[in-house]
Amino acid sequence: MGRLRIQAGNRNQRRPRLGVGLSRQAILTQPFGGDTTNMNVGFIGLGIMGQPMALHLVKGGHTLYAHTRSGVPAALKEAGAQESASPKDIAERADVIITMLPDTPDVERVLFGENGVAEGLSSGKIVVDMSSISPIATKAFAERIEAKGCEYVDAPVSGGDVGAKAGSLTIMAGGKQAAFDRVKPLFELMGKNITLVGGAGDGQTTKVANQIIVALTIEAVGEALLFAAKAGADPAKVRGALMGGFANSRILELHGERMVKRNFDPGFRIELHQKDLNLALQGAKELQMSLPNTASCLQLFNACTAQGGGKWDHSGMVRALETLANFSIGGTAKG
Repeated sequence: MGRLRIQAGNRNQRRPRLGVGLSRQAILTQPFGGDTTNMNVGFIGLGIMGQPMALHLVKGGHTLYAHTRSGVPAALKEAGAQESASPKDIAERADVIITMLPDTPDVERVLFGENGVAEGLSSGKIVVDMSSISPIATKAFAERIEAKGCEYVDAPVSGGDVGAKAGSLTIMAGGKQAAFDRVKPLFELMGKNITLVGGAGDGQTTKVANQIIVALTIEAVGEALLFAAKAGADPAKVRGALMGGFANSRILELHGERMVKRNFDPGFRIELHQKDLNLALQGAKELQMSLPNTASCLQLFNACTAQGGGKWDHSGMVRALETLANFSIGGTAKG
């Protein structure tokens, strides 16, 4: 199949639609005409994570169509992204449609609402959801997209805004191998540790497991530094000492520093981590198992929200612990 090369300064021209005259299986085994260096990519959701992720795709040489309700940021348009009027328009123009949205209802609205992605799809396209949402809903979304002759990959990420800006995100994917292989070159522009875990929904299940570990580790680091500070030790020096031993972690390195320096600007917001832990507890109920420490961390996040901290970085969980201890890592009694 012939393909129109989009040269610099002529980015508004469209290539022929992927897969015209080919069977669905043939489409899946032909990665965009054999060239993965210039794909037509749509990106929906340009928040604190989505914007830098999308920017990596533009800089990687791909034609990017972008949409967000608040308008595409000027920096992204200056880099070469083209603004689209709706998710439907994105789906009509792009071969791969990526969503990066806050929660399950947002993804459902963008995919299946009025002027949604599903209305603009044609056979052979791939929808990639990089949001962190319900694994159960993800499986249902995948079935609906596949019924249109397209493929669905759930590929949530870990690494926060730092990883998004650096292109070093961990990407945990669920979906079919052929679809994953086709979009992996895009993932490689946004992340470093990229794994196809299993089928539809397994990427989201892995992300929920990740968020359990992150929350519990934030709580442990907060408790430890608060204990040391109230005992009279310098929490910054305690953190430095611990980073040389078995207790070291990325959480201690990055969020331990936030706790010591009192920097709770997001990052990853508490309100989003609350959502993830709720997904974990909902899943645990269906699996008839207990996640007691996950539940405790959710309660600490809830306490932060009660103090107006829903938009704090999730390392701000330590503030709830400080309230319980009547002491802050900064070395002062509270209240």
